[in-house]
Amino acid sequence: MRYISNASEAGGTVVIPGSKSHTIRALVLAALASGESRIKSPLDSSDTRSCLDMIRAFGAEVVEHDACWTVRGLGGTVGVPDNVIDTGNSGTSLYFGMSMAALADGSTVFTGDHQIRNRPADGLIEAIRNLGAEAISTRGNGKAPFVITGKMTGGRARVEAVTSQYLSSILISSPFAVGDSSIEVGLLNEKPYVDITLSWLDRLGIKYENHDYRKFTIPGSQRISAFEESIAADFSSATFFMVAAAVTGGELMLRGLDFNDSQGDREVADILRAMGARVEVDGLTCVVKGGELKGGEFDLNAIPDALPALSVAACFAEGETRLVNVPQARLKETDRIAVMCRELAKLGADISERPDGLIIKRSALSGGLVDGHHDHRIVMSLAVAGMAAQGPVEISTAEAVAVTFPTFRELMNSAGGRITLQED
Repeated sequence: MRYISNASEAGGTVVIPGSKSHTIRALVLAALASGESRIKSPLDSSDTRSCLDMIRAFGAEVVEHDACWTVRGLGGTVGVPDNVIDTGNSGTSLYFGMSMAALADGSTVFTGDHQIRNRPADGLIEAIRNLGAEAISTRGNGKAPFVITGKMTGGRARVEAVTSQYLSSILISSPFAVGDSSIEVGLLNEKPYVDITLSWLDRLGIKYENHDYRKFTIPGSQRISAFEESIAADFSSATFFMVAAAVTGGELMLRGLDFNDSQGDREVADILRAMGARVEVDGLTCVVKGGELKGGEFDLNAIPDALPALSVAACFAEGETRLVNVPQARLKETDRIAVMCRELAKLGADISERPDGLIIKRSALSGGLVDGHHDHRIVMSLAVAGMAAQGPVEISTAEAVAVTFPTFRELMNSAGGRITLQED
């Protein structure tokens, strides 16, 4: 499918859907808990459904209602799946599932789509091995398919968290290992995502010691009870709407965003404010109004998912914008640094790569045909670019948005966008 994004002005009010990061953590922890947990206002997307299928494969029972999913958990006793687990495009589900599988008394095989099978997980594999389980890449290249054989017994491990998901994976499952675990952290990108994980451990009473994010000690043989929690709105999804308002000169009210939540992408509001947009926060409401944007240098290490959308904002900012210290953006569904450079250049952007980010100068974007590369955040960012470009922007692989934001087009159009859908 293709999006055709036309010049438009973002305005009005939108309610931002639930967080993917929170939804997946809630599902995995509900599966590990005893009793029946209730997850209210979850994000329903292909990524979260991959996680649903995964925990069902481990033996959890899930009942889906309109605004609430109930999960009957396993009490820390993870079953051995009857078949291969395919996590689709969900890297979070894959990485969290690998450590969860290490708690089972048997072997679990994981695979995913073509993007997942090209994302390395060497750091997580090594940590799982050091905690007493077995983990192998079937092709010997550190990429899926993986075979994980339990049980995780605890011990000492070192994690090079090129992606924060490696560390979060171990933090969620190691409390259920038989023995205690000590995790040294050699590298930590995307620290706010670890904070999301720790916020869940805290609210569920899981014991751990955090030594300035350089080392974690986790007692083993812990158990948690069923819980009822509501899922916070997704700042990563809100980013596209904030940027749309900033670059089209509109005024858009975003509802449901809790700026006290641990999601790192709330920083996008501060970045856009620094660039000259008006951003006002009142409780769970955020109003963004476009203005004369100016460039600057912004460290995106904590918020790599914001790079595609912010690279669009930078095209409309006076002077030069440098998006830096985010090399892990090359290890997502696509190499997002290279892809955004290539696709925005097709529209006339003055943009260049650096190893850890992008340098962008103010540009008059034209219309044209661009490739979404089957990457949901690339597709949505290019759709926002089309709203402020001088001609229609046609974006391929638009179906990829279902990974995290299946209602993106409808919601953006309700806020003044003019994005049409065309079947291939």
